[in-house]
Amino acid sequence: MFMAKKIRKILIANRGEIAVRIIQTCKKLGIQSAAVYSDADRKSRHVLEADQAFHLGASPSSESYLRGEKIIEIALNNGVQAIHPGYGFLSENADFAKRVNQSGLLFIGPSPKSIQLMGSKLASKEAVANFGVPLVPGVKKAVTDVAEAKNIANEIGFPILIKASAGGGGKGMRVVENMQELPEQMKRAINEAESSFGDGSVFIEKYLSKPRHIEIQILGDQFGNIVHLFERECSIQRRHQKLVEEAPSAVLTDELRKEMGEAAIKVAKAAEYYNAGTVEFLLDEKYNFYFLEMNTRLQVEHPVTEMITGLDLVEEQINIAEGKELTFKQDDLKIEGHAIELRVCAENPEDNFSPDIGQITKYIKPSGSKIRVDDFIYKGAEIPIFYDNMFAKLIVHAQSRPEAIELMKKAIEGYRIEGVYTTLSFGDFVMNHPKFQTGDFDTGFVEKYFKNKENSEALDKYQEVARSFAQFFFENHQAPFAKMKKNARWQNRSSPK
Repeated sequence: MFMAKKIRKILIANRGEIAVRIIQTCKKLGIQSAAVYSDADRKSRHVLEADQAFHLGASPSSESYLRGEKIIEIALNNGVQAIHPGYGFLSENADFAKRVNQSGLLFIGPSPKSIQLMGSKLASKEAVANFGVPLVPGVKKAVTDVAEAKNIANEIGFPILIKASAGGGGKGMRVVENMQELPEQMKRAINEAESSFGDGSVFIEKYLSKPRHIEIQILGDQFGNIVHLFERECSIQRRHQKLVEEAPSAVLTDELRKEMGEAAIKVAKAAEYYNAGTVEFLLDEKYNFYFLEMNTRLQVEHPVTEMITGLDLVEEQINIAEGKELTFKQDDLKIEGHAIELRVCAENPEDNFSPDIGQITKYIKPSGSKIRVDDFIYKGAEIPIFYDNMFAKLIVHAQSRPEAIELMKKAIEGYRIEGVYTTLSFGDFVMNHPKFQTGDFDTGFVEKYFKNKENSEALDKYQEVARSFAQFFFENHQAPFAKMKKNARWQNRSSPK
């Protein structure tokens, strides 16, 4: 446990909307903020809004936002007491957190020990199993031999999921449907894990074909007090990465919510955890839940939790880092209304969510007391190629889920962005889809419904071509087709963009 220490200035070891978000709480608390930036981010909002800003290096993250020693050096030379890592980059790097603490600075996050333990999916599963937290059937050790993998697959049954032990974001993850696919998919998973995380360790577990992705937000102080802040539903995903999140889930009962919340607290205790963290679960069709992993940082989707609890999670993180106790207990926390978040990314949903870059030529945000936009761009800003392409989050809050869905539709309609493709149109598709509106969906939503939509549009285009060909045929032939031509009705359709 660290000694209590007053924070007067925080260096934000990150960029983009999360850096702006942290700066806002710093201003509210009267704490100075120090930003860092790369060449590509010289004119970014987080640089303009911070009290100070320091250049880190060239645009690639390896030459800027991943330079841990440089970040610590800047902090030590400029009167900083604490470093907030945001999410991504160094936020779940146990070695960086350790070096921050050893330098005499405060790391606004959990201990290096907790980060290291929960950063390994294998080690974390072993730790939480001792606390009785349910796990997906599978093995709790690294697997590199194909013969061994075949034996495991025979034991637990297909389909199986091969997953990288380190890292996340869907990298090093392969679904295997049968024995014939296993050798090649095993090789690919190991190679991708090695190239992405420097660790080729993979493990095998049963693949749940129609799961929901439910996560529990937890907060813990350095005195052993831990609470959960209810759940977030994160099942609307593409390539295992979330696009729409909401709180609470449409399907959890009060009893199941309590049970999952208590399981999340057990996970935190297994890791001797403090500060903010998120415990992720898979929920199957029979409402059985299984531990997936723990993210030892603030989540992208934390605003929906803030909306339904009234808490500022960044403020709570700072208080915990200063050595303060939580000011509330579990029974003090209540769910107020319903919140939905849409990640606004520079990518084209109609082209398999392909990323886009470029200059924002028009930018008008929706407004309203229950509408929140976390972003870092403005008209004229550039979306660079070097980083994650999420540049904003659109969040709404209402008294009920149907009202929140309707408010999100209006907010999307009022959001005007030109210059790059965005996921706003996808968000509108989701909000208007009957399966989402009734809460009857799982992590296969995009594959099942949005890609079917694309196929449907392709079929429309095909039918349009067929009709045009038929029209040409009729117009260039004499009777007996004259009567058919006279009675034919043709409808022009615009091509899908």
